[in-house]
Amino acid sequence: MSETSIQFGQKPRLPAANSKTVEVFDPAMCCSTGICGPDVDSKLVQFAADLGWLRTAGVAVQRHNLAQDPARFVGQPLVQAALAKDGEAALPVILCCGQLVSTGRYPHRDELATLLGLPTAPPSAESNSCCGDSPSCCGGSTAS
Repeated sequence: MSETSIQFGQKPRLPAANSKTVEVFDPAMCCSTGICGPDVDSKLVQFAADLGWLRTAGVAVQRHNLAQDPARFVGQPLVQAALAKDGEAALPVILCCGQLVSTGRYPHRDELATLLGLPTAPPSAESNSCCGDSPSCCGGSTAS
């Protein structure tokens, strides 16, 4: 299987922030994200979270599943070429702003952010507390 990786030294010219796009061409999965069923792949969970993060940053994100939307695969020349070269091992195919940036794997958040010119930030685990990291804000003082 051959993988295409994002080339950080050869960053493609991307459009203005309000028109940045990411298109994901996933292998055949039981649902649109692959986050279903008894054996959920943690890479798919993380990638779905990363795509959600991109959406909040104003990036238009589209996912296409081979099982549910084969016409999109046939209608996209870059995806056709990747499939002709490597078969289904090329999937997932990732396009950023219409340019092929990755095949055969799901890129990490920092790779996508760099490519799209977004500030890189590690995924943050949001606190379940109304207080954030402060142990005393909800109940006043922690001293009894």
